[in-house]
Amino acid sequence: MNTEQLFIAGSWRPPLSGATYATINPATEEASAQVGRGDERDVDLAVAAARKAFDSGPWPRLSAAERGRIVWKLGDLIMQNLDEMARLESLNTGKTLFDSGKVEIPFAAEVFRYYAGWATKIHGETLGLRENAFTFTLRQPLGVIGAIVPWNFPFLLSSWKIAPALAAGNTVVLKPASLTPLTALKFATLTQEAGLPEGVFNVVTGPGGQVGMAMVRDPRVDKIAFTGSTEVGKGIMREAAGTLKRISLELGGKSPNIVFADADMEAAVKGALTGIFYNKGEVCAAGSRLFLEDKIHDDFMAKLTDRVKTLKVGDPMDKATRMGPVVSKQQMETVLGYIDAGKKEGARVVAGGGRANVGSGKGYFVEPTIFDGVTNRMKIAREEIFGPVLSVIPFKSIEDGIAEGNATTYGLAAAVWTRDVAKALKAARAIRAGTVWVNAYNLFDAALPFGGFKESGFGRELGSAGLEHYTETKTVWVDLS
Repeated sequence: MNTEQLFIAGSWRPPLSGATYATINPATEEASAQVGRGDERDVDLAVAAARKAFDSGPWPRLSAAERGRIVWKLGDLIMQNLDEMARLESLNTGKTLFDSGKVEIPFAAEVFRYYAGWATKIHGETLGLRENAFTFTLRQPLGVIGAIVPWNFPFLLSSWKIAPALAAGNTVVLKPASLTPLTALKFATLTQEAGLPEGVFNVVTGPGGQVGMAMVRDPRVDKIAFTGSTEVGKGIMREAAGTLKRISLELGGKSPNIVFADADMEAAVKGALTGIFYNKGEVCAAGSRLFLEDKIHDDFMAKLTDRVKTLKVGDPMDKATRMGPVVSKQQMETVLGYIDAGKKEGARVVAGGGRANVGSGKGYFVEPTIFDGVTNRMKIAREEIFGPVLSVIPFKSIEDGIAEGNATTYGLAAAVWTRDVAKALKAARAIRAGTVWVNAYNLFDAALPFGGFKESGFGRELGSAGLEHYTETKTVWVDLS
């Protein structure tokens, strides 16, 4: 793998400008690799390759079973290269090696295997509506898919787009986040090993404003699958209107984690920690607003603050580490800015509250931070921080908890903690979010759809619902009269 090159039409080639840039290890602040800096001209080549592969290449014309076998093989190859993929992911993102190697890369392999099984199950319907006609529908691949992924789960979120796209017979141009491109480039080598025809999968690294938006504007791209910030998602939606291409947007969140007085407190404390501090809080579905029924507030906070002190912040390659650095200096400064804003607005810091001093003092480490005495009107409760910062908000009743939980422009995920099944189901129905966990947080399965309400976007990934976004339905009417 030559990280300074792009993967286009089944071959490695330098960007046309010859330019490269350094990716930075967030744990050391040192360069980890030199990566090709692609631009609009490279996107033009990659889209042309994907267009040719779809319009006249073998991939969409292979039997569904053969496509499924190749997609399954990609899942196998991911697992065969698990250690390297995990190291690259942690090197780029600062996430712990445990999270990369035990959770996320294996989940990505599972996604490929799940959609490999779907390849032979994509079909239309026969509709016997008229005596003098044979009418039926076909589900066909869309064409060229532009996949734009963020830096928090670089390969996992890529798999959510690539696997269904390939299983359905599409071709793909992947634009990884400029901060975290290494696993995308490694995966390109696996597509060669799996026997994917040239042009079916392409990778162009570089800045989003050039590479990503060039794909959005290109009329030869049939769909954009994007995960990222709501602000960028709105920009993509505006630009995509120029060609009326399909888009699916999985955007930001400010997810409510609602704990009722009758909950299993130990489980809820653990869930609150997982909900906000997994992956340093760089999770679109992070439970960043913790709502506590007022009668359990003090006991819960005592347990929560005790537990947060046990979270070891440090080298993501160390097995004992539970929280690594945030992804970049810019992100660290953003998170610290929100912490300062919370203090100025009158919220109380009960844990953390600043930059973490780890080892040599280098690295973009932020302390796991908890604010108490927060209201929904505060900036830290309204805006997505994307870091290890938790806002605790009290509530008095189920109606109050649901109303406060829904008081956000976002609607990606939520959780409810209670032993009362009726209360759990009432809350799950009333909360306006694409996923609601009950007595759990941050659990995912390849078969379960994921996506947002409101400004958290639209469209779904994973499950059969995710596959639908990579096919078109065609009606065929055969006149028999």
